[in-house]
Amino acid sequence: MWYLCVFFHRLLDYRKAEVEALAKLFGAFEGEEESFHSLEWKLPLHHHPDCPYHFVNLPSEQIASNVAKRSILVKGIYELWGEGGSYEELEEAIKSYPDDLKAPYMTSDSTFRIIIDSFGNSLTFQEQNERILKFAFIPFKGKVNLKKPDHKFWVMETDNYGSKNNGLPPVAEKKIFFGREIGTADRKLLPMYQLKSRNYLGPTAMDAEMAFLMANQALAAPGKLVYDPFVGTGSILVAAAHFGAITMGADIDIRVVRDGRGPDCNVWSNFKQYGLPMPVGLLRADNNLPPWRPGLKEMFDAIICDPPYGVRAGGRKSGGRKLLKGVVAPYTVPDDKRIGHIPSTAPYSLAECVHDLLDLAAQMLVMGGRLVFFYPVLSEDASSEPSFPEHPCFSLLAVSEQILSFRYSRFLLTMVKTGSYTKEVAEEATKMHLDFKENHLKWLEEGNLHSAVFCPNDLQTDVVKESKSNSDPSRKYRGKYV
Repeated sequence: MWYLCVFFHRLLDYRKAEVEALAKLFGAFEGEEESFHSLEWKLPLHHHPDCPYHFVNLPSEQIASNVAKRSILVKGIYELWGEGGSYEELEEAIKSYPDDLKAPYMTSDSTFRIIIDSFGNSLTFQEQNERILKFAFIPFKGKVNLKKPDHKFWVMETDNYGSKNNGLPPVAEKKIFFGREIGTADRKLLPMYQLKSRNYLGPTAMDAEMAFLMANQALAAPGKLVYDPFVGTGSILVAAAHFGAITMGADIDIRVVRDGRGPDCNVWSNFKQYGLPMPVGLLRADNNLPPWRPGLKEMFDAIICDPPYGVRAGGRKSGGRKLLKGVVAPYTVPDDKRIGHIPSTAPYSLAECVHDLLDLAAQMLVMGGRLVFFYPVLSEDASSEPSFPEHPCFSLLAVSEQILSFRYSRFLLTMVKTGSYTKEVAEEATKMHLDFKENHLKWLEEGNLHSAVFCPNDLQTDVVKESKSNSDPSRKYRGKYV
């Protein structure tokens, strides 16, 4: 059945991908092959692709309700009773909607409420009341209940703001929708989990909204084991644990996973702060040298992480420069010095880090398990499409861009494991990695991404100067920057 899906006007590239993932989680694609499932989407007539209103085809009302309640970017999902360019057209559309579909919500023993909402414009209380009175033609038999109604009906307007677009996607003509609420998002959890109130934070702690989006993309749910190999202060695992997943993490910095800033300010205290189940384990482990015993595989349902790519913090791997160069031989730390020992580390390039991550996920994810991670991209050429790492065991499900600056973006990649890991697959993956590294940009190497982000080239400076000199006082639509 087709429903009206209304999004928050944020993170535009992430919206449909999140709904697709949650539809999978709640059983919308039962019996379909993992790599080919997809929802049907339609745009209202004359609407911009970035507008918040989309039609989506979902198997049942229960699935639609579950998706809306779990989602971070869905404002609400509605059963559409009518739409029109004016209230007169809307009235005709509502009257033509089948009576047998409207009847269950108009009984005398049920209560209702009509809510007015608009995109691109704010309405006064008086204007909202005037619009509500226009729906007196609907034969509701029950009473109005503003606090806890049995049924909520929404009137949603798109403002015909024309040339003064307020920085929002352009609208060709005004549109009004009327529908019954199926489910709405619970955005209250974002203020509750906001970073400024978090007990233990680090310089790369993941924003709460993005952490919940990543957990949704990974299908985090009760009974699933979720692993973060770059756990840091545990922001991503906190989001996964909120949805009931069993969590486990690792980090190369033993001071982060073991000590924190004291017994009451560490990764464990973040879970305690929200009353969440503690991780089954936090390891001091190196992504370059995984700690798993030989033969151990297909252990995790999902791997979610934000690999270190050298902008806020650079990647590190075990060994130290002298050890890797052969200046000193491998050594064993004496038992009496192990407690306070901090292993030496060396720089860890992004190319090597991502290759190791894909190899780890290919071995340790169950079949159909998901790998969700961020990958940085420099926009050297606006006309060129970004290239992403590949692996024989994985299919790429979703790519969502978050523009962070004029030249720098990060993409959330969602991959699903579709093939078994073998020795032959490992050799093929290594060849793919070497080809990708050879043909890709130099910023894959240690330090180059940081330099490119914070030391823009002359071309960028010229473009910025030109844009300032030709600046238009009216606010332009910013697209993916929201």
